[in-house]
Parts: sequence; structure tokens; C-alpha cells
Amino acid sequence: MKMRNAVLVCAAALAAAAASAAVDPLEATSPKAYTNAAGKVLLYRVMGPAKMESGRKYPLVVFMHGAGERGNDNAAQLKNATRFILAYMREKGADGYFLAAQCPSGQQWVDTPWGNLAHRMNEKPSESMGLLLELVGKMRMLSSVDTSRVYVTGLSMGGYGTWDAVQRHPDWFAAALPCCGGGDTTLAWKIRDVPIWTFHGAKDQAVPVTRSRDMVSALWAVGGNIRYREYPDLMHWCWDQTYSDDAVLKWLFSQQKK
Repeated sequence: MKMRNAVLVCAAALAAAAASAAVDPLEATSPKAYTNAAGKVLLYRVMGPAKMESGRKYPLVVFMHGAGERGNDNAAQLKNATRFILAYMREKGADGYFLAAQCPSGQQWVDTPWGNLAHRMNEKPSESMGLLLELVGKMRMLSSVDTSRVYVTGLSMGGYGTWDAVQRHPDWFAAALPCCGGGDTTLAWKIRDVPIWTFHGAKDQAVPVTRSRDMVSALWAVGGNIRYREYPDLMHWCWDQTYSDDAVLKWLFSQQKK
């Protein structure tokens, strides 16, 4: 039975990958650079609505990549998961903005060791996170962005970033979808009203699965709006199974701030 289930999961993942292959993230997005008042630069790629209609407001998805995609080519951040998100946006009636910044080599979205069993959120965000939040703040001000439908998601190092971003600005995001990351459990009360669906592989050897379990428990304790999916047979690489699932993305895009 276990082998049969594994085959079915593999077949479903292959089918989803084939369906999303029609959307090339590099072709669908444009390379940009954000420079703040202090002269600090953050590279990013952005996709706008396929058909901009006057007076219409569109959702914004903020995506944060993992550690392996850091650099300065302004392309590697699209390597994992983004093809599924972009395909869904183009094909499932979720047209809108997509933003994926690239964290420079040697930096992190959150300045904490990934193997630690817990961390406390620093008063100030990391340099890369600070720049990204500045950029998101400016994009939220665009007249065509629906501020009631701004979503944040990310994997691994970006999973940490997702928790960090929503804990710093719970009023900004309609929903959060962190994959194999971790947040500050003592600040769960700040995000108890934000719909969150988090994911982790039970056999993860890079980011302890307890990082997600502890956040879920902390949110349950304060009446948080939290869902959790744990993959019993997966290690760290669980993002394809997550982002290729249309039910997950349907949930994300269905969330709206009141």
C-alpha cells in the first residue's frame, strides 16, 4: 500500500510539473532592482497582471526563495516552486502581481541558524528582509494592488522569511504560506488573526520539523487561524508537493482581509 501511495504521489507531481511547464518563470517575470534612500540595492523579479483593466485591483504574491538560490544573477530565486504559482495565477483566474526578490550571497532573510530549535525575532529585520519589506510597502501603495489580497509565501530560508514578514506586519497580509521554516513562538499572538497554512517534511534534516510543530502549537494556544500539513515520508524537499497542489493555492488566493 505504501508503494502504491508513493507511485500515486509521484504521478501527481509529474502531472502538475508538466502542466506548469507552459509557464517559464524567467519569461513571465521582468528583472528589476530596488534602491532605497541609503543606497542599498535588492534585486527582484516581478510579474504584473496579464491584462490590466482600468479600475480593477489585483492580488499581490510575495515569494521568498531558499538558501541555495542566493546570489546576484536575479534569476536563481525562480528555480523552485515559482512555476507552479505562476501557472496557477495565469490559468486559474488568479491574475495579479508576483514579486520574488533575491537575497544576496552570505545574507539571510532571517538572521538565525536554520538548525536551531528556536529563535527570537530581532528588533530590526535583516538587511535583505528590511529592503524587501520596503519594496512590498511601496508595491502595496500601487493603485492597482488590492491591499486586502496581499499574500506571502516561501520555502526553507524563505519559510523563515515568511514567518518573519507576517510577524512584523500582520496587518499587511491576507494569508501566509510558509514551507519548512520557523518563527518566533512568543509572538504567535501577533498573527493569530492571519490565515496561515504551513508545511514540513517529518524527516527534514536541514530545518527541524519541530520548528513548524512549535509554531502550530503556539498558534493553537492563542486561537490562531492555522492549518498544518506534515509529510511523513519526506525530508527537507517538500515544496514541490506543496506548491503543485492546486487545493493549496486555491486556499491561498481565496483569503481576503476584512
